[in-house]
Amino acid sequence: MSLDSLGVLRASGADVVPFLQGQLSNDLERLAPERSLLAGYHNAQGRVIALLRLVQAAPGEVLAVLPRELAAAVASRLAKFILRAKVKVADESAAWQIAGIIAPAESASPATPPAGALPHSLHGVARFGGSIAVRVAAEPGRWLLLSPVGAVSQPHTPAALSELAPAPPATWERLSVAAGEPEVYAVTSEQFVAQMLNLDVLGAIAFDKGCYTGQEIIARAHYRGRVKRRMQRFLTDAPTALEPGGSSVLPDGRSLRVVRAIAHSDGRCEFLAVTALATAEGAPGADAASAADGSAGADGAAGTSTAAAPLHAQRLELPYSLPD
Repeated sequence: MSLDSLGVLRASGADVVPFLQGQLSNDLERLAPERSLLAGYHNAQGRVIALLRLVQAAPGEVLAVLPRELAAAVASRLAKFILRAKVKVADESAAWQIAGIIAPAESASPATPPAGALPHSLHGVARFGGSIAVRVAAEPGRWLLLSPVGAVSQPHTPAALSELAPAPPATWERLSVAAGEPEVYAVTSEQFVAQMLNLDVLGAIAFDKGCYTGQEIIARAHYRGRVKRRMQRFLTDAPTALEPGGSSVLPDGRSLRVVRAIAHSDGRCEFLAVTALATAEGAPGADAASAADGSAGADGAAGTSTAAAPLHAQRLELPYSLPD
């Protein structure tokens, strides 16, 4: 499937790794030709500006996949911090086309490509001529395929990939929501502290690396206390239209902000949203009260007015566990 909503940043130069090391939440020393990384780019308050899927395209060259609508702004923002570093950062979304590949439900990898054509390990990377395949999900298997625009031929690309059945981009979004994968868009940029999007659980934060923008806030939340608001998965009880950045309140008084959402065929909406964790000792309505007066919680969450009728939705399990 074509994923035209995604774009590509290119960072290149002799100092690209140390430069990005001081800007992003993951450890760039772990990036390798055969291994990609998920990382957050944060402001000084630890709020996520963008999520980046990093790929080492060549020595001294890193590609970052992110929503196309953020690519130019993130490239410009990163460029302000280059100073004397030998690095260039540019939005190269127009130079790349991005496709998604999904494994059949009964298989760990697509049946048609030859054995070994796609990386088998999560975050693994494989190359086919000028194209790059990155595994971004385990069950069912999903891959991003980055290919240069205008390439006349890719002789090393497995021909069977072109024979896979086409699917709509909504299929990718549905599986991303079910997998509990956060995304940051223009409307939600700088709205959530890293742990609210479960970036610590998803391996997008390296707590043993040096300083980077927002590191102090993120480390404090990790070492000094439990994060009270986290991204969770829900399904509405009735047909409902939700979009990223939208806010509402649950019947128990907890306010929420939508991270990403997808409509089911019956009109109900499955969505990921940041809200207070439900606990036996929690006081229903406390979260909504702090949101109503616009105050921020102890974990840095900005409040949002929730005057609308309660949103009736059932909580669904995530495929990973949240910290206690």
